[in-house]
Amino acid sequence: MPARRKVAAVAAVGIAPLALTALAAAPASAHGSMGDPVSRVSQCYAEGPESPKSDACKAAVAAGGTQALYDWNGIRIGNANGQHQALIPDGKLCSANNDAFKGLDLARADWPTTSVSSGSYTFKYRVTAPHKGTFKVYITKAGYDPAQALAWDDLDLDNPVATVTDPAASGGYYTFSGSLPERSGKQLLYAVWQRSDSPEAFYSCSDVAFGGSNATTPDDSTAAPAPAPSASAPSEEQIEDGADKSTVEHRGHGDDDASTSAEPTTEAVAANEPKAAGASENLAETGGDSSTPYIAVGGAAALALGAAALFASVRRRAVTGGRHGH
Repeated sequence: MPARRKVAAVAAVGIAPLALTALAAAPASAHGSMGDPVSRVSQCYAEGPESPKSDACKAAVAAGGTQALYDWNGIRIGNANGQHQALIPDGKLCSANNDAFKGLDLARADWPTTSVSSGSYTFKYRVTAPHKGTFKVYITKAGYDPAQALAWDDLDLDNPVATVTDPAASGGYYTFSGSLPERSGKQLLYAVWQRSDSPEAFYSCSDVAFGGSNATTPDDSTAAPAPAPSASAPSEEQIEDGADKSTVEHRGHGDDDASTSAEPTTEAVAANEPKAAGASENLAETGGDSSTPYIAVGGAAALALGAAALFASVRRRAVTGGRHGH
């Protein structure tokens, strides 16, 4: 093989590990949770993981620790593939059967609630890494008792209050419409976000109060619990401040190691490249996520390093050859 071809082949081989290193070094981020009505984990994170205000969130931290709240946007099952009921047992719906989030499964009547009423409702899902997929939101049946562990049979699975596929992400939220049925007192909304570009799914529980009173009781209850505080979502500043304490993997393809990420195929990288305008909306349309710009930068850097190495090798050979010619 001619010398120049050998140099080019060596340089090409050298570029590959550099490109893979750049891909693996993409910064960590997670995925999302219901923002309106506020999910339990978002509420407790907004209160502050180290010093929550409500009794329910204090109990959640006592049961599962503070890390679950810093990982508020990572309640997920990597290989769910639509098998939600088979993978999540009764009593563990809010944690998605993940022991790290077990504090969210506590059966209490004093979880902070969002006030709602029957009729149309605009849902807002706080997303930190957009993906293609379908959202389904279910509501508990009339007579639901929040003091009892949540079971699948408590949900009206035949009549989701909202179903939407591939909504556009804007301003950090997926926003979509649904309709709430006639209910009274405290109820719960269970959101399932099943990705279509991966078997991964995300879950969240949002406590709501119909009738404008957080102190109302289940239909069949006679004991009035203490009023629950109103729920509130974390601010952008709070999300930013706690991001470096999150341990949720950026790509979320099967493990919870924030230092690793799945190696995308060439086709996947090409499909996930954002267009010039409207980055968040384009990411939602393509199934890409917030690491895409870093992948592009990493690839460009790897190619630049490889080109530099090739140039240096050829230049050295030319100089050496010139000396031998004399």
